Amino acid sequence: MKINTEELEETLSPIKETDLIYGINDRPPYKDAVFAALQHLLAIFVAIITPPLIIAGALRLDLETTAFLVSMALFVSGISTFIQCRRVGPVGAGLLCIQGTSFSFIGPIITAGLAGGLPLIFGVCMAAAPVEMIVSRTFKYLRNIITLLVSGIVVLLIGLSLIKVGVVSCGGGYGAMENGTFGSLQNMGVAGTVLLSVLFFNRSKNKYLCMSSIVLGLCIGYGLAFGLGMVDMSAASSQTLMSFNIPVPFKYGLAFNFSSFIAIGLVYLITAIEATGDVTANSLISGKPIEGPKYLQRVSGGVLANGVNSLIAGVFNSFPNSIFAQNNGIIQLTGVASRYVGYYIAGMLVLLGLFSVIGVVFFLMPDPVLGGATLLMFGTVAAAGIRIIASQEINRKATLVLGVSLSLGLGVELMPDILMTAPEAVKGIFSSGITTGGLTAIIANILIHVKEDKAE
Repeated sequence: MKINTEELEETLSPIKETDLIYGINDRPPYKDAVFAALQHLLAIFVAIITPPLIIAGALRLDLETTAFLVSMALFVSGISTFIQCRRVGPVGAGLLCIQGTSFSFIGPIITAGLAGGLPLIFGVCMAAAPVEMIVSRTFKYLRNIITLLVSGIVVLLIGLSLIKVGVVSCGGGYGAMENGTFGSLQNMGVAGTVLLSVLFFNRSKNKYLCMSSIVLGLCIGYGLAFGLGMVDMSAASSQTLMSFNIPVPFKYGLAFNFSSFIAIGLVYLITAIEATGDVTANSLISGKPIEGPKYLQRVSGGVLANGVNSLIAGVFNSFPNSIFAQNNGIIQLTGVASRYVGYYIAGMLVLLGLFSVIGVVFFLMPDPVLGGATLLMFGTVAAAGIRIIASQEINRKATLVLGVSLSLGLGVELMPDILMTAPEAVKGIFSSGITTGGLTAIIANILIHVKEDKAE
């Protein structure tokens, strides 16, 4: 008699799927599956395309290149989501895990891009991807080094460093700095309208308005900007709008730089920790055990898929991918945890990635529109870091680790000229506050030993 291990696991699991309409291995009817997939798509669409838009803006890339990068971000997210949900061999969590371009890499990627352009970005992102794959196999040993305190500090630094990027966009972007319109009443008004709209819809009791708050905020801001004459439609030809983006592996070539590799590799370490938390939360919501061999298999597969998918992303001219935590909330809202819904989401993302018009529409979006939405998004990244730190006991050691890490990390961000006379190799590694603060947190957490006073 053949034993179904999945059924046995569900029977022995202390968490039952009583609150779910469709469990992990259930196959919802077509209408239910598409409806659930669309809700997930609304929650992640803007988050997937925002990193390439920010990176392209910082590197001053043209319309064609930006549109292609946006399309490839969607295309690769579709492939990555399929791998996570399907579980190919040991790769993938086998849960309804949605993947997309990660915000965590934006700072180091922009630094690498300014130094060596797109070839260096894709080269170091691919070279460093095995870091996360290795972590997936040795995670139980590294957890003593990359603790929750260290992870929280790095996530906080990522959020704080990205807020500057959001503020620049709110003011009108780098182009506005050059023409003297940066921070104008018009730019700040549009950004403020988007920000307030997102907040308004996000606090709505209607779950659909809440889930699509960022999309609705961008639409309102886009419409306002168009009415004010801020959208330059002349940049897009009808031929560009109607064309297709065919994925071309290694289209921009590859390059390598050791200092950029170190910076990107550190972020891969942190995203491995984040992915572990995301898979654990997803397992809990989906009624699966969060301990034992099956759980470890899911976590290991999910983190391994993060690394493999990021490697695939580099091949197809896109940026590192990670699991999106916000989709766990949608599973709770809809009661649909079926991984087969992930196949529909993956298909939708791949199809969207083939159309140039998606990238063109967002390329034409004025910086203040995107800035109003991303400012809040980046703020929530910093808030997530604070929550991770606060979940731990803030004793004397934690205070010292936190203090020295934030001091050095934010010090480099606020006063980059401090490294002006440093060797190029040192400057390349430590010019990013994320890298400086993250490495400091790891080293300080290992070396600092404080004997705590016992309460009498």
